[in-house]
Amino acid sequence: MVKSTFLATAIVIMSLSVAVGQNKPTGLLVNLIANTESANASINSKNPLFSWIVSGKANATRQVAYQLIVSDSFSKAEKFEGNIWDSSKQQVDSSISVTAKGLTLKPSTTYYWRLKTWSNTRGESDWSDIKGFKTADKLTENGVSAEALVKTRQQASMVKRLSSELSFIDFGKDAFAQLALKLTSKNGGDTVLVSFGEALKAGRLDANPGGSIRYQKVKLPLERGTKIYQIQLKRDERNTGSAAFLMPDYIGEVFPFRYVEIDSYSLSLAKDDIQRDMVHYPFDDSASYFKSSNDTLNKIWDLCKYSIKATSFAGVYVDGDRERIPYEADALINQLGHYGVDREYSMARKSVAYLLEYPTWPTEWILQALIISWNDYLYTGDKQLLESSYQILKNRTLMQLRGKNGLISTTSSLQTPDFAKSINFNGKIRDIVDWPLSETDGFVFNEYNAVVNAFYYKALVNMKLIAQVLEKKSDQEFYEEQAGEIKTAYNKVFLEGKTGLYRDGEVTSHSSLHANMFALTLGLVPETNRDLVLSFIKSRGMASSVYGSQFLMESLYDGFEGNYARKLLTDGGIRSWYNMIRVGSTITLEAWDNKYKPNQDWNHAWGAAPANIIPRKLMGIEPIAAGFEEVAIMPQTGDLEEAEVLMPTIRGSISLKICNKKVYTLKVILPANMRGQVFLPKLDGKALVTCNGKRIPFQPIPGKPFLNAGKIESGSWTFTMRQK
Repeated sequence: MVKSTFLATAIVIMSLSVAVGQNKPTGLLVNLIANTESANASINSKNPLFSWIVSGKANATRQVAYQLIVSDSFSKAEKFEGNIWDSSKQQVDSSISVTAKGLTLKPSTTYYWRLKTWSNTRGESDWSDIKGFKTADKLTENGVSAEALVKTRQQASMVKRLSSELSFIDFGKDAFAQLALKLTSKNGGDTVLVSFGEALKAGRLDANPGGSIRYQKVKLPLERGTKIYQIQLKRDERNTGSAAFLMPDYIGEVFPFRYVEIDSYSLSLAKDDIQRDMVHYPFDDSASYFKSSNDTLNKIWDLCKYSIKATSFAGVYVDGDRERIPYEADALINQLGHYGVDREYSMARKSVAYLLEYPTWPTEWILQALIISWNDYLYTGDKQLLESSYQILKNRTLMQLRGKNGLISTTSSLQTPDFAKSINFNGKIRDIVDWPLSETDGFVFNEYNAVVNAFYYKALVNMKLIAQVLEKKSDQEFYEEQAGEIKTAYNKVFLEGKTGLYRDGEVTSHSSLHANMFALTLGLVPETNRDLVLSFIKSRGMASSVYGSQFLMESLYDGFEGNYARKLLTDGGIRSWYNMIRVGSTITLEAWDNKYKPNQDWNHAWGAAPANIIPRKLMGIEPIAAGFEEVAIMPQTGDLEEAEVLMPTIRGSISLKICNKKVYTLKVILPANMRGQVFLPKLDGKALVTCNGKRIPFQPIPGKPFLNAGKIESGSWTFTMRQK
């Protein structure tokens, strides 16, 4: 009896301990930075913004108040002394991008902060863990902060002896990395040949892989005894030039490789003798997952998720290893993919800020700055970037290039030096449509380009939204009016009445996939033409580059063609993500295959569109209100029997699981301080819908194959749907 009582008491104490540990804010961010205590990370703004995840799994949990303190020492923070700043108890539900009014940071100073919250279901929380952060040597009003790059030490997954003096090493996946070897020489003076690269040929490291697929050989003189040798990587002239984004001194040069061969070395090698340091932005591998009843889809998700991590080596979104230059198109796909696989927002913010200052030459990519900037706000709820960049964003709408028909053209005399200066560019911008140009589905370039003007329309729409957020009412009304006029002009000029399709330009009869898919996903197609446009898009298949596939997928899902979109996602042909796996790459390629771009590289994250398409479109999780205050759940899993995803957000992770067998079941878990709107796929005939076991009313959505199942609060909700 005594023993049983003791055990029961121990269980109670342990349970209380777990409960206390869980009842505290987590996921603390300062200016979107999580790893603030890293030696090479710093806050660059005088006015920091704080974010956190509210604890509590009970349904409808919402924060009702918080108290946040900032101290100048860890010991003071331990004692709950906010000697630098103390918010006192604030009766608000804000948990993201919270301004510390009255707090102004000093440069080159270390601070410590923590907070506690009150919620409607759990009352007062425990205090959070203490987080430290250091300010930069120079601070600005709204400076962009960034994480420091990290090195992850990795062992080889395989070491194989090919001959008496040749060893072959496989690390399992490609990575931007550095290599260290522990080698022994009896007398010294002998030389070992170390080769490393990305591709194989006949079971050996391919010394001539072609294009920008990487291979390098180094002669390594050995000293007497056993020593650890850090391989000195050769710098590439192209990706370390004046336009490239250079590696910081605290990291050093990196090289992408998966395989290593060590020649002219007769001693045996153990896995511990070969170390690879993978360089990347801080990344939480557990922050997201996806699995489904389609194994090919699962493999493609894994490929694309890893690609986002592996290509973060530069600290900003770059095009790949060939140039290491930030481009807007790469940044857009990288940004959405990063949001889909990790609770990380600072790398996107840094990349956007860089590209607003240093734009690239394609017209459409100049315009994409408005999309990227709006995404930044939509996913973070932080409007600092919009405020500090408002004028340059207005200029990046390219309204300065309007012709008499209201549309824009880059072939007119309006491309003046003053225009170039207004967008921070040196030279003249040019239309691109897709890249390489052989991937444009025969697009016919005209003075007025349908793809360019679709992005122009979207830029005006986004500028209206930005002006609305910043409470600039006259600008909001102006851009709304301009967008309406452009939509009318666009359809008058490019929409062919006889076919119901969009022409590439004003004086051609050619209709490409690109003219139509961009018109659809960027919001220009009238309802009366949607079916015709969608049918045409489907008839063209994957007639775009890996970059264009981002917008092709969006157009299909926006047109509610989920099953066909998934068919393209999982296709096994040469123009597919599965082909990237088949050729041996573990990071997405720059093009579908060497056939389509002979100089391509094997480490290009703009090929990783499924990293965002799967959670955003296939699983249907997208923010309705900024900072995921409200989220839409509108899955298009179609005839997939099972699919589940964990998607990170700034407020915490969303879990969604769908089972589509005899009964359609959707289980969603929203983090505290979030609301949702659930949409279920429409069934043939009458349906019976329940939520958490209770029958609920629903409303068909006109023009969409969905039922509106209503709004939900945070917590766990299980919807079932069956035919009556």
